[in-house]
Amino acid sequence: MNMQEIRQIAQNRGMKPGRTGKEELIRRIQIDEGNFACFGTAHTGECDQIYCLWREDCFALATKKNNCAA
Repeated sequence: MNMQEIRQIAQNRGMKPGRTGKEELIRRIQIDEGNFACFGTAHTGECDQIYCLWREDCFALATKKNNCAA
């Protein structure tokens, strides 16, 4: 999901995204939704939140972070 779409989601929730980066903004949205702020933390490639809006981007970020740490 691109930043424009993420900013729009935040604005629709009454949030002011400003210059917040993608990772932080998604985590803020997750908190606002009443969920865990877990975006990008599925380092093992596992997550039980199968209906999460951010799932695909989350796995991609977690994989990227995991590869950089290796």
